Amino acid sequence: MLSLLGTLLVGLIVGLLARAIKPGNDSMGWIMTIVLGVAGSLVAGYAGRALGWYEPGEAAGWIASVIGAIVLLVIYGMITKKKSA
Repeated sequence: MLSLLGTLLVGLIVGLLARAIKPGNDSMGWIMTIVLGVAGSLVAGYAGRALGWYEPGEAAGWIASVIGAIVLLVIYGMITKKKSA
């Protein structure tokens, strides 16, 4: 249970950092920000293991997690822009 709460807290922080770094209006709520941060950490972890930066089972670092979340935020922005156009 504590691990899940820790993951959600880290996801929130990573998501908030990614939204603060990437310019533009990203209108999403707290839950989507947490999902963005957690997914960014997962993407960074998988990419890091594929490139040999991390060992299996090792978590991605903060910087890599924020970069992964920014990449997902850009993709999310492209998808929502297409729907509204």
